[in-house]
Amino acid sequence: MFIKGAQRGMTKTLTTRTIEALKPGATRREVADGAIGGLYLIVQPSGAKSWAYRYRLAGKGAKLTLGAFPAIGAQAARLLAGEAAVALARGIDPATAKHANKRTAEPVRDAFETVAEEYVLKYARTHTRERSWREVSRLLTRETAAWRGRRLSEITRADVARLLDAIAARAPVVANRLLSVLARMGAWAVERGMVDANPFAAIRAPTKETARERVLTAAEISAAWRAFTADAGAIGDAAKVLLLTGARLREVAEMTWAEIDFAARVWTIPAARAKNGAAHEVPLSGTVLTILAARKAASPTCGYVFSANGRTAVTGFSKAKSRFDAAMAAELGEPVTAWRVHDLRRSCATNLAALGVAPHVVEAVLNHRGGTISGVAAIYNRFSYSAEKRAALDTWADALARITAGADATEPLARAA
Repeated sequence: MFIKGAQRGMTKTLTTRTIEALKPGATRREVADGAIGGLYLIVQPSGAKSWAYRYRLAGKGAKLTLGAFPAIGAQAARLLAGEAAVALARGIDPATAKHANKRTAEPVRDAFETVAEEYVLKYARTHTRERSWREVSRLLTRETAAWRGRRLSEITRADVARLLDAIAARAPVVANRLLSVLARMGAWAVERGMVDANPFAAIRAPTKETARERVLTAAEISAAWRAFTADAGAIGDAAKVLLLTGARLREVAEMTWAEIDFAARVWTIPAARAKNGAAHEVPLSGTVLTILAARKAASPTCGYVFSANGRTAVTGFSKAKSRFDAAMAAELGEPVTAWRVHDLRRSCATNLAALGVAPHVVEAVLNHRGGTISGVAAIYNRFSYSAEKRAALDTWADALARITAGADATEPLARAA
C-alpha cells in the first residue's frame, strides 16, 4: 500500500534520539519504524509528532492513531502497535475496538498540545516569517513536554514558574523567549474561545537580560579584517560586508545578485528579508563594490552573492568565527575577548557615531524603526536619507581602510570591549 507522505527509504528502528532529530518540513510526513511493520511516526509542519499504526482490513487501508510523542515513546508505541496487530489477527478491527473502549474521545479543545499546534498553524505561520514561526514551534514542542496531556485551563502560575525556573537554570534567554511565546499563544487562545483566561499573562520574565555593548576596538577590527581576508572565501567576504554596511547576518548571507544595482551602487533588501518588514536600500561604498565584483567574477551563474557551493547561500559562520578568533589572537598576541558576529553591526554603528554621523542617519543605515524618530514623527517622516547614508558609509569605509592599513589604533574609535 502506498502511503502518501511516508519516507520509504527509512527502515531503521526509530529511537528517541533519531525522533528528536527529525526536522519538520513544509508538509506532513510519515516516517516508518523499522522494528514494527505498519508503525509510523507522523511529523507535522508545526513540529508536533505522533504515532499511527496502518493496516489493511477487508482489502482496504485503515489507520489507528496511537498518541503523541514524547508522551508515548518509541517502545510504548511498538507495544500499542503489537496489540493492534494481535487484535487484527483475531479478526478484530483495532480502531473500532479502541472507539468501543472509549479510548479515543475527541481531543479536549484546550489540551495544551492542541492549542500549541493550532496556534502555530493558524496564527504564527500566517503572521510571522518562516524563521520566526519555526522557532515558536520548536520552543513549544521541545520546552513544554511536561505539559503534554494537560489542559491549558488547568495550568497554574505555579506550574509556569516551575517550568521557567528549570529552563532558566540552563538557558536563561530561552526561558524568557518561551514566556513571550506562551503569553502570545494564551492571548490568542482567549480570543478564539479556547480558554477563558490567559494563564501566562502578567508573569514577569524569569531572568533579566542585559543589552550587549561589545564593540571591537580599532586594533581588533584590523586583526579581524586580516582574518577575514585570510579565510579567502564566501564567509570571509561576507564578514567584510557585514562590517562595512552594518547589515544583519542573514541579510548579507542570503544576498542575491537581483538585489544589487551596480550602476546605482545600491543594494536593496526586500521587505520579505528585512527583519522589521520594511524594504531597505543600502548605499554601497567602493570597497563593498570591489568585493562584490570579485565574487561575481568567481561565480557568475549562482544567484547568491555569497555561496560556498555555487547553489545555496553560505552557512557555517559559527565554525568560521573560531578560525577568526584564532587568527586574531595570533596577531594581537593575546586571546580576544568574547565577541559575536552580530557585534560587527554594532561596531559599524558605533564607529559611524564616532565619526560624527547624526543619530537619525545611523538609524537609517541600520534600518531601525523608532529610536530618534518614532511615534507620530516616524509616520510622517518618510525621507530615506539616501545621500546621508551614502556619505556615512563612504566615510566609514575610508576610516576602515586607514585602520586596516596600520593607522593609529585610536582612529576613529578607541572603545574597549
